[in-house]
Amino acid sequence: MPASGESIRLARLFSEGQNAVVVAVDHGLYFGPLPGMIDLPSVILRVKAADAVLMTQGMVGRCQGVFSARGAPACILRLNWATNYASPWNYKHSHSVPILSVQDAVAEGADVVLASLTLQNPDEAEDAANVELLASYVAEKRALGIPLVGEVFPTGGDDARREDLHETVLVGCRIAAELGVDLVKTFFTGDRFSDVVKATPVPILALGAKKTPRAIDALDLAAAAVRAGARGVVFGRNVIQSPSPERFLDALMDVVKTGLAPEAAAKKHNLG
Repeated sequence: MPASGESIRLARLFSEGQNAVVVAVDHGLYFGPLPGMIDLPSVILRVKAADAVLMTQGMVGRCQGVFSARGAPACILRLNWATNYASPWNYKHSHSVPILSVQDAVAEGADVVLASLTLQNPDEAEDAANVELLASYVAEKRALGIPLVGEVFPTGGDDARREDLHETVLVGCRIAAELGVDLVKTFFTGDRFSDVVKATPVPILALGAKKTPRAIDALDLAAAAVRAGARGVVFGRNVIQSPSPERFLDALMDVVKTGLAPEAAAKKHNLG
């Protein structure tokens, strides 16, 4: 059971017991400037209806106007940087390094913190170092009463074979929970994702990954993840690179929070 500070902050994320919708805008840390994310302060204004926004320490100060308003989304800050995220450079390993302490994240205004865990790397020492780093963040967050999201993100991401991805996610999510994270962010792995949920004793948020060809495809992914037991989603490019991020976010929230069918949500919010 999380300590009181963690419990209070988690309850805000899952307000009134509803599933959570998080918008990720931390892509610049790995990809540099992406279409739709060039002017981040204006981008975040368009998605301020989300329950939370995942970002980096270097940008939170530029966007603080959004987070300081009453009813603002929670601010989630990323704590580490790992080579496997820099997919354009085709790295095959996952060397993870700290970029921010939990204490410094709190000082920056974080309501929640996030750290990644990548396992089954080519070198056993990489796995050991990645576990050690996540464990150190668990110790820090407990001292400060702030929830920690463990991001289980295999090297290769959703380019991996579906069966391989599922097995890695299944094991990785349980390990992250055993290490003491408060919730997990990871890939939706298809028909067997409910097995991941059942085996992971903390809430799971399904990530959106790559931009889908159509808005309805992303809404279908979110609906399937929630049906399988996910407590919400973390979507980035599928929101931000939508022709209308506001309308797509409204549709996504209807699907994730109220169970509205993706087709009905797309029609309700005029998504092409």
